[in-house]
Amino acid sequence: VTFQSAAPVYGGRMIGVVMTGMGNDGALGLAAVRAAGGHVVAQDRESSVLWGMPKAAVDAGVVHDVVTLDLLAPLLRRLAEGLT
Repeated sequence: VTFQSAAPVYGGRMIGVVMTGMGNDGALGLAAVRAAGGHVVAQDRESSVLWGMPKAAVDAGVVHDVVTLDLLAPLLRRLAEGLT
């Protein structure tokens, strides 16, 4: 719900991140982020405790980058710098 609400407001200035968890509600919101021009990142299977939610986003085709937990912060930093 948060992603779906924020995407129309922030559009291409938004970065959506999905990390370990279960369900597919994150994928629905991340689809809105991507459709609005935002960037979508998912935690990879190997570093996730539960890969259900990231997998749902990957399977939905809305993820730009799939990264290990240790590479997540550096990627987010680079993406955020590109937004300023």
